[in-house]
Amino acid sequence: MEQAARILIVALGRPDAELSVVLVDDRRITDLNRDYLDRTGATNVIAFPMQEGRFSGLSPQLLGDVVISVDTAAREALQAGIPYERRLLQLLVHGVLHLCGYDHEHDPAAARRMAAKSRALMKKIEMGVKF
Repeated sequence: MEQAARILIVALGRPDAELSVVLVDDRRITDLNRDYLDRTGATNVIAFPMQEGRFSGLSPQLLGDVVISVDTAAREALQAGIPYERRLLQLLVHGVLHLCGYDHEHDPAAARRMAAKSRALMKKIEMGVKF
């Protein structure tokens, strides 16, 4: 995961960026989803950007936090017929893209751009990471 994160931030042109990746269970991500996003239930990944808001300039290299539910990732990997590790990496990419300002929820064109960027980044990561 650490190696993939390094590949990812370099590929995004942010080689000095910092981020944290937190792996949690469905119970914890359900709590975070409710408390911070006012949404119910578990989700696969939540990104908490640190480059937005009034204190964004305090630490310009800090992208933010990516929180991934290992329970949801395992279910999704099984449903998709892909290795669990690959699903974790897909969720890491998705979360980091959100930290970098990509959004798929409000504009179909932006969603297509994010999906294309995600596929390109996964290819870069897969060249450097063995499953």
